[in-house]
Amino acid sequence: MSRALLRSVLELRTPVTRLPPSFLLPFRPAAAAAPAARFLHQTAQQVEPTSQSDAAATATLFKASPPKATTATTPEAPAAVPTSTPISQQPPISQQVKELLPVLAAQPGHYTTIHIHGKPYLVTEGDTVKLPFKMPGVAPGDVLRLNRASVIGSRDLTLQGAPYVDERLFECRAIVMGTESEPMRVMIKKKRRCRKKKHVFSKHKYTVLRINQLKINDVSSL
Repeated sequence: MSRALLRSVLELRTPVTRLPPSFLLPFRPAAAAAPAARFLHQTAQQVEPTSQSDAAATATLFKASPPKATTATTPEAPAAVPTSTPISQQPPISQQVKELLPVLAAQPGHYTTIHIHGKPYLVTEGDTVKLPFKMPGVAPGDVLRLNRASVIGSRDLTLQGAPYVDERLFECRAIVMGTESEPMRVMIKKKRRCRKKKHVFSKHKYTVLRINQLKINDVSSL
């Protein structure tokens, strides 16, 4: 097959990508687009005239306001928080407690469950309490009033608080005897398959109290 014949076959297989003649394209006259261009570019801008009243109102609106006078204020001292509830604000004592409290006070052998730092201790007058911690801010000879008690009773009667008994109904006082310390404890810490050992030393201190007063108050004085 000659080269001329092969070229003619390839030209017949490939699609025609040439544009058609210009006389076959759609015709758009230039006069149709002229009025739009003339309207967009040649029309004068229309601005509405503003009256004198509108101009005055605009000037008043954007007029800078005079600076406000500032006054120096001194910080107020924080109000003191009352440590105890005043007697006038405490709830009244029920009639049943007023009737049975003299009977409880007349009986001997009173006991109470006092709470020190959230832990209860069942004590009577003359007992010695060894606290499991060192109480801060106390010295030997100090007298402490323990006003948190959940139970006060005797052999026959028991006064239960909700959760604590009213502190106006009783008086429980303790004397700080001193501070005791336990013997030195040595703990050996070691890991498996390791020859290294660590010795930890600890020596805790405890505060000792003695209950020297447990009295039930008179209801008539309240």
